Amino acid sequence: MRLAFSISGARTAGAAVRAAREAEAAGCDTVWITEDYCERGAFALAGAIAAATSRVRIGIGVINPWTRHPALIAMELAALEEISEGRAVLGLGASNPRWMTDQLGIPFDRPIGRLTESVDVIRALMTGEPVHHEGEHFRVDARLAFTPPRIRPPIVLGVKGPRALAMAAGRADGLLLSILSSAPYIASVREHVGPKVELAAYVGLCVDDGNPAAARDRARPGVATYLGVHGDHEITRIPGLDPDRCAAFREGWRSGTPRTDLVDDALLDLFTAAGHRSDAARHLSGLAAAGLDVAVIRDDLETDPGFLLEIAAGLLPRAS
Repeated sequence: MRLAFSISGARTAGAAVRAAREAEAAGCDTVWITEDYCERGAFALAGAIAAATSRVRIGIGVINPWTRHPALIAMELAALEEISEGRAVLGLGASNPRWMTDQLGIPFDRPIGRLTESVDVIRALMTGEPVHHEGEHFRVDARLAFTPPRIRPPIVLGVKGPRALAMAAGRADGLLLSILSSAPYIASVREHVGPKVELAAYVGLCVDDGNPAAARDRARPGVATYLGVHGDHEITRIPGLDPDRCAAFREGWRSGTPRTDLVDDALLDLFTAAGHRSDAARHLSGLAAAGLDVAVIRDDLETDPGFLLEIAAGLLPRAS
């Protein structure tokens, strides 16, 4: 299993660039730049990171086809390909009604169809050839003014449900799975998409050999928050969470009071790499055995990225 790093949009631009350099020095496969609304824009940070690094892949992880038209995404991706000299990876996801409708006032309907059409339009535009597209969601009669260094850079999809996974299996170069993707869920995704699609997943890592209990306690609020975000969904159903418990996590998240009290040790072991190094290593080994190719260590603003990645690199299971 390979190592990657997710840089938080809560970091300043300068701190994000420094974190990317540390990730490259640690041997990471990819640095992923998140774009949560309304944090720092992913493409602007990606350009700065591309100019400050030389080897590591630069992933946009992930943007959506609501706030950016596919032609705009292709323009930005092609420019990033030039800046990075062919190291860009595009991550696309369908987003969610809370961000799009509640926060930004954008109607949110038929997200899988819109995402599918976006992938097709972006792929066509990246060839540099004229594109004539008449679809349900987009109409395009245009071409890029230039041909990027690679006409088929990787497109990775951030999707969760069975319909979206079925679509991704036929169109994506890889999947970027959500935080709290457990070993049972990853095994189910692998079964859906087959052996050839690269699977990466965000992984929470919180280790303290001197006080593993404290490390586990630091991880609980994040687990409670994201279990609330997911709610009753395949990502929680497949590993066996009770719907009533999922509903309680969901209500806590919506009310701004995540149900940390419901995150027991069994849930910590299932969803995160927390505690002693041996606890974290066991969790990562389980993800690898389930079919995960790349562990994307999630940024922790309270921990130096270099230190976090040094720990992670020492814990990853190695190919035999």
